[in-house]
Amino acid sequence: MIHKIKSDPNKPLILITNDDSIYSKGIRSLVDAVKDLGQVVVVAPSLPQSGMGHAVTLKDPIRLTPIVRFDGVLASYACSGTPVDSVKIARDIILDRKPDICLSGINHGSNSSINIIYSGTMSAAVEAAIEEIPSIGFSLCDHDLDADFETAKQVVRKLTIQMLAHPLNKPSLLNVNIPKVKPENLKGYRICRQAVAKWEEEFEERIDPRGGNYYWLTGKFVSYDDGHDTDEWALANDFVSVVPIQFDLTNYHNINYIHNNWELN
Repeated sequence: MIHKIKSDPNKPLILITNDDSIYSKGIRSLVDAVKDLGQVVVVAPSLPQSGMGHAVTLKDPIRLTPIVRFDGVLASYACSGTPVDSVKIARDIILDRKPDICLSGINHGSNSSINIIYSGTMSAAVEAAIEEIPSIGFSLCDHDLDADFETAKQVVRKLTIQMLAHPLNKPSLLNVNIPKVKPENLKGYRICRQAVAKWEEEFEERIDPRGGNYYWLTGKFVSYDDGHDTDEWALANDFVSVVPIQFDLTNYHNINYIHNNWELN
């Protein structure tokens, strides 16, 4: 049986999760960057969950397994569910109080622009923000499983300190992407908007050894945005992109447009 942890109310409680699994190099780097800033609890998927978005587990049981993997943390658990499941079950089953901050990542690969829609890393941070927990999702623009996280660790630490000291207006939520550069080559930080971009995708048809058809998703990422105030521009120019985001998807302009132009009575 899983018992709630007993945290020290005089120290910040930091919840850490990701989508690349609790065994990834990125989450270990995230823990190492902040474990002295408060009490850390890690709850992350037991298997890679990239591209899961805001999926939740409804038809299968969710299992929690205590994991001894990180030094200097209060507790760590592998969750059989999705990144969002990990945040939900941490809040309800494991933590004895609302965490002061939730950190998700460090993801292997960018979650800039439209990628945020698909990202399990960012959906975990969004889920925490829905619970009014200040949250940051971190991604490094390097898919290599043996990526160098030294620059990312410095970025994580700096932004975590700032968020703990100065939480944003609700939702207190950031999407942070870090270029693949050494610390001495990082040009700084840019507070950005999300670039207008998309994936142009195709399904490639193939034949399996038994003669059956199957399909493999292929495509390329295309930006339609030349602005110098976007996350894509920041990353291309060796800046950390910091995008404040929200989960209210209402198009307020079109509310007025529909009221003024559509005949619905």
